[in-house]
Amino acid sequence: MNRLASETSPYLQQHAHNPVDWYPWGEEALARARTEDKPILLSIGYSACHWCHVMAHESFEDEATARVMNELFINIKVDREERPDLDKIYQTAHQLLMQRGGGWPLTVFLSPEDQTPFFAGTYFPRERRYGMPPFAELMRNVVDFFHEHRAEIRQQNASLVHALHELDGVQSNRGERLTAAPLDIAHQQLKKQFDEKHGGFGPAPKFPHANYVERLLRHEALAAAQGQSDANTLAMVTTTLDAMAYGGLYDHLGGGFYRYAVDGEWQIPHFEKMLYDNGPLLALYAQAFQRTGAAHYRAVVEQTAAWVLREMQSAQGGYYSSLDADSEGEEGRFYVWDKSAVKNLLSEDEWRVAQQRFGFDQPANFEGHWHVQVPPREREMLDAHSQALLEQARAKLFSAREQRVRPGRDEKILTSWNALMIKGMACAGRILQRPEWIASAERALDFIRADLLIDGRLKVSYKDGQATLNAYLDDYVFLADAILELLQARWRDGDLAWAVQLMEVVLTQFEDTEHGGFYFTSHDHERLIHRSKVMGDDALPSGNGVAAKVFARLGHLLAEPHYLQAAERTLQAAWPVLAQVPYIHSTLLDALQDVLYPVEVVVLRGRDAELMTWQRSAQQRYAPQRLCLAIPEAASDLPAGLAQYAPGSGVTAYVCRAQTCEAPLHDHAAFVARMS
Repeated sequence: MNRLASETSPYLQQHAHNPVDWYPWGEEALARARTEDKPILLSIGYSACHWCHVMAHESFEDEATARVMNELFINIKVDREERPDLDKIYQTAHQLLMQRGGGWPLTVFLSPEDQTPFFAGTYFPRERRYGMPPFAELMRNVVDFFHEHRAEIRQQNASLVHALHELDGVQSNRGERLTAAPLDIAHQQLKKQFDEKHGGFGPAPKFPHANYVERLLRHEALAAAQGQSDANTLAMVTTTLDAMAYGGLYDHLGGGFYRYAVDGEWQIPHFEKMLYDNGPLLALYAQAFQRTGAAHYRAVVEQTAAWVLREMQSAQGGYYSSLDADSEGEEGRFYVWDKSAVKNLLSEDEWRVAQQRFGFDQPANFEGHWHVQVPPREREMLDAHSQALLEQARAKLFSAREQRVRPGRDEKILTSWNALMIKGMACAGRILQRPEWIASAERALDFIRADLLIDGRLKVSYKDGQATLNAYLDDYVFLADAILELLQARWRDGDLAWAVQLMEVVLTQFEDTEHGGFYFTSHDHERLIHRSKVMGDDALPSGNGVAAKVFARLGHLLAEPHYLQAAERTLQAAWPVLAQVPYIHSTLLDALQDVLYPVEVVVLRGRDAELMTWQRSAQQRYAPQRLCLAIPEAASDLPAGLAQYAPGSGVTAYVCRAQTCEAPLHDHAAFVARMS
């Protein structure tokens, strides 16, 4: 075994038996590279990545290829899920060097003296194919170039580091007047990107882009609040959600969404299931159900939450990271079907309904097999009898599938991804009134507090009893955001105070006090070739966007001007990019909307039983600009901003917006009328 054997990351452990002399990222490897003046071969991937497995089997397990790697390079393997700081830097460097997007596996060759990349790629085959040279030949060419062109490489490295700083070069715009213009521009940009026929945004491959859909849903709600009808925007939302829920992106037997669709019609997915996709999608479909009342959205939420409880939550409470795309060495094998096997499992009546509803009467759609989806012609509601037969068929197919060899599960527990699922489960539990989902979110939050919080600072990852790595911006702000959502589902003493503590760490450890905004890494983090300041959304929401949103909401909730000012500073720092391409900064736009159109804070005080009735009245309809907390009269240690809302003889409702509060309400009927 190599040095990766002692690592906790399942991805690194997958490579512990390679003949490659792998190092984890750290000073030991970096110092050896400097001492021996050898370039570094940096390989970044993650455990559920299909092409990472392919390159591992072809090259990293091959003795001949490993000999070349060991002779010519210091080899470092990185789990991008534990080290997104490194991944963000070197993915961006790949794009700058190669003038095209990257991905995983990411293969980067670094100068030994400063870890600056001078050549990059993604997957390389062991043999010549796909128009690419064999990996061993490529490595020899790279190392020859490194030794023969050191001066050119140093010059290129200096230019690359400068370009990285320019990309993140957010300048101070304090005093810039914030306007609604980016909200409207983003709306128009999303309309241009929208696929009217198939839903979603842009061509294949099709990603869920939950942040885009939520942005449209919030835009439509704001228009409605201002007395404007916006049916076209709602149609973009429902067309996209329908396409994903009925198509092959969704697991119709077991619940949960796959990573993305490889085609433009949402038929065939890349089969990995990621926690960070399913948390936001769970919340999004719950909100869409709340807005539209569509029964199939409710079904998606129920089935996805059941999958989370069944397969993704550890006995300790934290949520696992992902399920692999592969099983038995083949992508999708766990999920696809032979038609004859399906027919043999079902009764004649069940087969009659299932073959049409799930597309088994159509030609095979995945390498000679059938991947379950609902064809467009079958998306109308079924009658009660047919629906019952379909549910019987679904249960039988699910039970049979459970006997197969399962995809691998990455059982490390990541703080930021757990926060996204905590928020998703809390939101869905609140809207659908499912206390067991709220309890699931509580268990995950309690696990993070017990096992990933050390001396007031968060850790990134937990596995095998070890919490590791200094947390990033996303860990802090995603978790504070999740706590605010969970507080809307139920009040618990101490949680709000913890959210405030987390955001205070953000201010002291992450803020760029000169130019505004927040760095991805803390002030006491390991020094790397670049310190990223991420404003745009990618697969995850922007940490700066979530930070601004949380600060805005805490500012209004607690009547704390310095939190409102922190939100505005972040938006002002991001204003140049918000003005240019606002649609890829959807999370920042959510924060901008909360700043320009302040959230309506509803605080309910009274006895538990009555409080729940009042809270449901406040949360019955989709109202993203409303923050409602039901605080029992026995609650203790309330912050000053909430202590002013005193309980009365029954339930008392306090409704405030933009530092102005209305007269308290004591009559439930009057409160319902006010909330409608």
